[in-house]
Amino acid sequence: MKVSYPIEAKRFKEIRQSLNFTQSQFAEELSLGNSTADIERGKTRITGETVALLMQKYQINPMWLYGKSHDKHIKISAFNVMPKVVTLDNDTEHENMLMVSQKAAAGYPSNIQDASWYKKLPAFNMPIPQFRNATYRGFQVEGDSMLPNLYPGDWVLAKSLEDISSASSHKMYVVVLDDSVLVKKISLNPNRDEILLISTNENYPPIFVEPERVLEIWEVTSKLTFSLDANAENSVLRKLEHSMEELKSQLKAIQ
Repeated sequence: MKVSYPIEAKRFKEIRQSLNFTQSQFAEELSLGNSTADIERGKTRITGETVALLMQKYQINPMWLYGKSHDKHIKISAFNVMPKVVTLDNDTEHENMLMVSQKAAAGYPSNIQDASWYKKLPAFNMPIPQFRNATYRGFQVEGDSMLPNLYPGDWVLAKSLEDISSASSHKMYVVVLDDSVLVKKISLNPNRDEILLISTNENYPPIFVEPERVLEIWEVTSKLTFSLDANAENSVLRKLEHSMEELKSQLKAIQ
């Protein structure tokens, strides 16, 4: 008599075979003991921890695993890259534009959901209509990987992106990864479930990253360039704040 196994057991086996693992190798890969034989026979249930590992390591769609979807892999667009925290101007209740310096960028990924951390960043209320229909953030450029478009110490003003799939290869983006903040161009490869980060400086090779490592994406819309010494970060912020105040005053005078 032919044995009928649960669909998740069949698909678990299919995953293992597609990755060219033996049962013992796959068990070691997923910290499941000596073998995956009992899971593949339907004798042992797949735990939530194992499902999470399959999703994290191989982008396996849990809904597919249990027969509720035809999509085996999680689509790139399924990952949330929207801002995790926004702040409001106390007077107007409009969203502030937070400015993330090179120094602050080092702590950005680890504090990305800490609302109190964002309060330490310089914040501006931009009184210009173009900055009203989306969430914007400023980031200071570090390094020369985006020459000749961007120089070290420049600032880019960027608006939040709703999902990775809407990224264009013709634009530049601030990409917040789980361990760093980079300014790059983006190329998507849906067939390999990966994202290619490209520098405009040809001396830097492309960087391949898994979509689950991307925490936020910001589309660069404009830049601010200052002629400064290498150690003039505070001067940058003072000049930026002064420029913002001048802009506000001019707009008020026009009104």
